[in-house]
Amino acid sequence: MASKRALVILAKGAEETEMVIPVDVMRRAGIKVTVASLTGKDPVQCSRHIVICPDASLEDAKKEGPYDMVVLTGGYLGAHNLFNSAAMKEILKEQEKQKSLIAAIYAGPTALLTHEIGFGSKVTKHPLAKDKMMNGNQYSYSENHV
Repeated sequence: MASKRALVILAKGAEETEMVIPVDVMRRAGIKVTVASLTGKDPVQCSRHIVICPDASLEDAKKEGPYDMVVLTGGYLGAHNLFNSAAMKEILKEQEKQKSLIAAIYAGPTALLTHEIGFGSKVTKHPLAKDKMMNGNQYSYSENHV
């Protein structure tokens, strides 16, 4: 049986722990994870000045799709960069079309809202960012922990 594949999107200003911990856990579980940067193959500085080297550029990673799951991390600037990316929108729209998994952490779900992904779905969101995500009633909100 082929290994599941996940694409984790790395944007400048991403929250380091939201990037590294899911990648580590998935790789330990045998999932083939590709960390792809919005800005090419160069190292990316995260929110607390830790630098992460991506496995691929997002453009190169797109060619290897589709993925079983796409993961968006948070960090205020990181999320801002995700929702300003046309390439990110394209990948998310394809994931949604394929009915494949999309996971977003902390501020990452704001990119889903901006790119109009998953409208009508139930979401769990950090309480500090709940109001922005729930404005307009595109999603139903759950307090359940994931």
